[in-house]
Amino acid sequence: MKSTNSLSKSHRMLFLNTLAFTVCFACWTLNGVLVTYLVDKGIYNWSVVQVGWLLGIPILTGSIMRLPIGILTDKYGGKYVFSLLLLLCSIPLFLLPLADSFFMFALLSFLFGMVGTGFAVGIGYTSIFYPKEWQGRALGIFGMGNAGAAITTFIAPSLLNHFSIEDPENGWKLLPVIYGAALLIIGAIFLIFAENKKLEKSTKTIPQMLSTLKNVRVWRFGAYYFLVFGCFVAYSQWLLPNFMNVYQTSLVMGGMFATMFSLPSGVIRAFGGYLSDKYGARKVMYWVLGSSVLLSALLMVPKMEITTAGSGIMAKKAGVITQVSPTNIKVGEVDIPVVAKKEITTDGSNIFPTKTSWQEVIVTENQEVAKKELLAKGITKINFDANMWVYLVLVILIGISWGIGKAAVYKHIPEYFPTEVGVVGGMVGLLGGLGGFFGPIIFSYLLTASGIWSSSWIFILIFSIICLVWMHITVTNMMNKNQPALAKEIDTKS
Repeated sequence: MKSTNSLSKSHRMLFLNTLAFTVCFACWTLNGVLVTYLVDKGIYNWSVVQVGWLLGIPILTGSIMRLPIGILTDKYGGKYVFSLLLLLCSIPLFLLPLADSFFMFALLSFLFGMVGTGFAVGIGYTSIFYPKEWQGRALGIFGMGNAGAAITTFIAPSLLNHFSIEDPENGWKLLPVIYGAALLIIGAIFLIFAENKKLEKSTKTIPQMLSTLKNVRVWRFGAYYFLVFGCFVAYSQWLLPNFMNVYQTSLVMGGMFATMFSLPSGVIRAFGGYLSDKYGARKVMYWVLGSSVLLSALLMVPKMEITTAGSGIMAKKAGVITQVSPTNIKVGEVDIPVVAKKEITTDGSNIFPTKTSWQEVIVTENQEVAKKELLAKGITKINFDANMWVYLVLVILIGISWGIGKAAVYKHIPEYFPTEVGVVGGMVGLLGGLGGFFGPIIFSYLLTASGIWSSSWIFILIFSIICLVWMHITVTNMMNKNQPALAKEIDTKS
C-alpha cells in the first residue's frame, strides 16, 4: 500500500489528468453542436451525409492516433506528451473561424481531432501513480473526463445563440477560439505543475510492444469499447439533430437533452470502476451488454403512423343496395350500420400506441350485390408518438449503462498488461474511437436509406447482441476448459 503522502501526490496528478482530459473531450465533440448550428441557421448548406462526415472526422483522428500516442506515453511519460498535445491542438481551433468551405472545415476538424488521443495518454499516465487495488477507481475517475461532451452540449448552444445576436453570420467564430484558448491554458498548467513519470521497464522496442496486440483479448476488449465508448461519442453528437428533427426542439433544448445523456454517462464511470474492482469485469459487462440489448430494442421503435386493413362489412345475403350514407348501408329493407371515420388528434404525449378504426363504403345505390360480397372495407390506423420524455429516459439509461461499461473494459489493462498499458490502452481506445468516427457516418447513411431516425438504434441492437454472444461463448469455453474451480480467475481475466 502506498504511503499517505505518495497517495496524495497521486490524487493531485489524477486531478490534473482528469481536468486535461475533460477539456480534450469537450473540444473533441465540438463539431456535434457547431456543425448542427451552422446547418440549422443556413450558414452552410451541407447535406446529411456531409454533416455525418464532419461529426466523425475529429473522432477519426483521435482514434487512429491513440496507438502511437500510447506508445510515446510509455516511452517518454505523460507530462510532455499531454502538454504538447494540448498546445498543438489549440492551433487548428484558432484557425477554424477562417474555414470557408467543407474541405477546409474538414481539414481543420481532422487536425484538432488529435485531442481525442488524450485518453490514451491519460490511461497510461494515471495507472503508473496507483497500486493495483486502486487502479479500477482511479481509471474510472479519470474517465469521468467524458463529461466534457456534456459541457459542450450544454454550454455551446447558448454561447452560439449569444454570440450571434449582433452578428448572425459570423458570431459562431468566437466559439472555437474560446475552446482553443482553453486548450492553451490547460496545456501550460499541465506543463508547469504535472510530474513526469514513465514505466520503469520501458526499454522494449516498438515491435516488441506491438506484439502484445496479437492477444485476442485486446481485440475483444476493443469490440466492447467500440460499443460502450464509440457509440457514446457518436450519440453525444447525433442526439442533438435527432431531437431537433424528430421532436422539433430548439437548439438549446436539444443540447440540454444531449447533455442529459452524456453527463451521467461520464460521471458514472467512476462508479463503474468501483463495481469492476468489487465484482469483476465479467459480471459488470454481462449487465452492461444485456441492458444495451434491451434498451436499444425499445429505442429502435420509431415515431410512426401505420394504416392497415381492419374489420369490414360483407353482405349476409344477395340483394340490391337501396341507400348509402357514411354511417349506414341499406340492402333491400335491411339497415347495416357503418362505423364512420373520426378525426383524432394527438399532441405527442401518449406513451402507448393509440388505435382508431372505421369503415369506408365501397358500393353505390342500385348496385346488385352477392352474398358475402364486401360492402365497406375496414381501415385501422395505429399512432405511436415515441413519447419524447420516455425516449429521453431510455437514452439516459443506455448512456449510464455504457458509462459503467467503459470503466469495466479498462479495469484489467494495467493488471494484465502492466508494461504495455499505453499500447494496449491505445489500441482498445483506437477501436473504441473508431466507433465514434463511423457511428455518425453509419447513422447518416441509415437515415438517408430508410428515412427513419431510429434506424441508428437497430445498428446498436445488432452490435450489442454480437458483443454479448462473443463474450458468453468465450467465457463458456474457458470454463469448460479450466473447470469451475477457476471461475474466479476467469471472472477477472475475461
